Amino acid sequence: MPKVSKEEREARKAKVVEVLNQARAMELTAITQYMNQHYGLDDMDYGELAKNMKLIAIDEMRHAEMFAERIKELGGEPVSLADGDIEKRQPVQTIFPFDSELEDDTIAAYNDFLLVCRENGDSVSMKLFETIIEEEQEHYNYFDSVAGHIEDLGETYLSKIAGTSASTGGTQKGFVLGGE
Repeated sequence: MPKVSKEEREARKAKVVEVLNQARAMELTAITQYMNQHYGLDDMDYGELAKNMKLIAIDEMRHAEMFAERIKELGGEPVSLADGDIEKRQPVQTIFPFDSELEDDTIAAYNDFLLVCRENGDSVSMKLFETIIEEEQEHYNYFDSVAGHIEDLGETYLSKIAGTSASTGGTQKGFVLGGE
């Protein structure tokens, strides 16, 4: 087995950190986008849709943290800025097709990033991308399903959801509220 120089290992690690940071920036954009949509859907009184949007945003927060932890393990510095702007004040009819496209683009990018990890000998980061891609696929499936219902059933579908609860249950805990 050929010995890899320290410089080569560091160069490989830098390439992986770069794609991990690109993914983290994408997650930060998704968090902001989905939370903005959560507030909008709640204001429109589509509680069930708002609740699910918030839960998906929380998934994205977890992804951003997972990427940051891996970046730190590799000796890198996690980015703290999102990679794009968000769309504000979207009507309910445009939110879900928009988000399914966002998730589809994310899945494609993460599959490319996974290959970078493989090419640079980082199976841990590769597995991280595999795990997150599966979760992004679930988000895509949900957004695509809701978009299809809105397209096919229109106001009938939306009227069934109007007035539903936006509660995600339980008390929200954080540092100030004694998070565990």
